[in-house]
Amino acid sequence: MPAADTGGAQVKSAVRTVELLEYFAGRPGMHSLASVQEAIGYPKSSLYMLLRTLVDLGWVETDATGTRYGIGVRALLVGTSYIDGDEVVAAARPTLDRLSDDTTETIHLARLDGTDVVYLATRQSPHHLRPFARVGRRLPAHATSLGKALLATYTDEQVRAMLPPTLAPLTEHTHTDREQLIEELRTVREQGYAVDREEHTLGLRCFGVAIPYRTPARDAISCSVPVARLTAGHEQMIKEALFEARERLTLAGRRL
Repeated sequence: MPAADTGGAQVKSAVRTVELLEYFAGRPGMHSLASVQEAIGYPKSSLYMLLRTLVDLGWVETDATGTRYGIGVRALLVGTSYIDGDEVVAAARPTLDRLSDDTTETIHLARLDGTDVVYLATRQSPHHLRPFARVGRRLPAHATSLGKALLATYTDEQVRAMLPPTLAPLTEHTHTDREQLIEELRTVREQGYAVDREEHTLGLRCFGVAIPYRTPARDAISCSVPVARLTAGHEQMIKEALFEARERLTLAGRRL
C-alpha cells in the first residue's frame, strides 16, 4: 500500500524506504521488481530507483541477474545493535539460562510489537526433538502463548481495538474469532499464564507469562515443549519455573 503523503518529499521518501525494508523483512528470499511493485503499489520507476539506492548502501541485496531483491546485511547489523543495546535483554540473560537449565526445554523472551510478538532472545533445548527458534522472528500474538500472555494485560476493549474480529489461522487449533480469544484471555488473567495448544505449530505446546514490570506489559517469556514429551509432572514443573523466572525478571525490569 502506498505511503501516505505526510507533507514533505523527504519525509515521504523516508516512509517509503522503511515500508520497503519491512516488506523484505517479512518475506524472506528474493523478489522480482514486479512482485514488489504489486505488493506495495509504488510507481515502478521510483521503486526501481529506491531499490538501486538501497542496494548500493547495503540495505537491500540483489541476485546475480540484478532483477531480484531481498533484505541486505545492514538490516542485520541494525537488528543486532537493538538486541545488544536493550537493557531488558541483558538483564534477562542469567534468568533465561537458569530457566533453560531447569526445564531442559526451549525458552523465548519476546516483545509485543503492534499485534505481533518479536523474539528478543532464545535458549535452545538440548533434546533432539525441539522446536525451531531464532531471534527476530515475528509471530501473530493471538496464536502464541507469549502473545496471549501479553494481550491479557490489556482490557477487553483495548484488545478489541487492537485486533480485527476475524483472526488469521496458523493451524487448525488457532483462535480465529476475536471474542473467543478474549474469553480465553480472561482465563489467562486469572491463572497467570497462557497456553498455546498447537495454535502456532502442530505438535508443540507452549506456556507463557508476561513480565509485569510495566503496565500493560510489553515483554514475556515462554517455554515450548513437543507434545510427545509433555507429561503432567513436566507441565507443572515448567509452570512453577516460569513463575519464579517472572518474579526475578519483574524485579530486574523495575530497576532499569
